Amino acid sequence: MADQADVETALAAIVANSLYPNGTGVPSVTGNVCRIYRGFPNAPSLDADLAAGVINISIAATDGAVRNVTRYPRRWVSVAPVGPVLSVEVAAQAAVFSGDCAVGQLAGVKVNGVVYPYAVQGNDSPATVASNLAALLRAGGWVVDYAGAAVGVPGAETFTARVVSGAGALQEIKRQIQDFRITLWCPDPAARDAVAPVIDQVLTGLKFIALADGSSAHLVFAGSVAGDNAADATLYRRDLTYSAEYPTTLAQMTPAMLFGVTSVSVNAAFVENIQS
Repeated sequence: MADQADVETALAAIVANSLYPNGTGVPSVTGNVCRIYRGFPNAPSLDADLAAGVINISIAATDGAVRNVTRYPRRWVSVAPVGPVLSVEVAAQAAVFSGDCAVGQLAGVKVNGVVYPYAVQGNDSPATVASNLAALLRAGGWVVDYAGAAVGVPGAETFTARVVSGAGALQEIKRQIQDFRITLWCPDPAARDAVAPVIDQVLTGLKFIALADGSSAHLVFAGSVAGDNAADATLYRRDLTYSAEYPTTLAQMTPAMLFGVTSVSVNAAFVENIQS
C-alpha cells in the first residue's frame, strides 16, 4: 500500500535520473555535483557542501493538510504483467542490470535477509536502476560498490537480486492528494539556474509516477519560488512544488513479489545520490 514515503522515494528517483541519466558514476548533465535525498538537510553538512560547491536537493511533503479525495468504488482491478524487458545477473555479492526499463517493474536486492525494493520509473535505465538501489543500500548503512549498471555489497553474508513485473489485482480503499516540495539548496545563482529547469522539465512532463505497490500517483505542478538568503551569501534556494494524487490499495496478490516472505528495509531515504 502506497503512502507518503513511497511518493517521496519515487520523486527522488526521478530527480536523480533527470540529473544523472547514466547513473551517478559519471558527471551530471549540468556538470554540478548533486546530493538528492528525502527529508531536510542537516545544517553543518549543508554548509560544508555549499562551501565545496555541492548542490543539495531535498524531497519532502509540505506542511499542508492531506486532502481526502476517495471517490471510486471498491473493486478488484487486474494488473497486467509487464514483459521481462529488464534483467539482472548476480555474481558473488554484486548484481548487474541490463535490458530496457518499463513502468510496472520492481527491481530489488536482498542483503542478509533484508529487501531493498525500487519501483522502476519511465525515465530509468539499467545504470540508473543500479544507482538508485545503491542509494537505498547506503541509506540502510551498507558500504556499496557501484559502477555503471552494477551494484554490490562486499560485506554481505548473503546477497541476491531480482526483477519482477506487476501481476494479480489491486483494490483501492482510499485516495488522497498531498503536496511535495523539491528544494534546491545551491552555492550560487548559476548552479541553481542550471539545475532547476532540468528537474522541472522532467517532472512537468510526467502525468503519472510509478509506486512500489504497483499503483501510480498523478502528478501536477503546484508552484515554484526562488529565494536568496541575505544573511547567508552562499545559499541560493529554489522550491518546486508538485501535487500528487495517489491511492492506498489492498493487493489480492502481491503486485511484485521479489523474494517471498522476508524483512523489508524501513529506511527508504534517498540519502546519498551523488557522483562518486
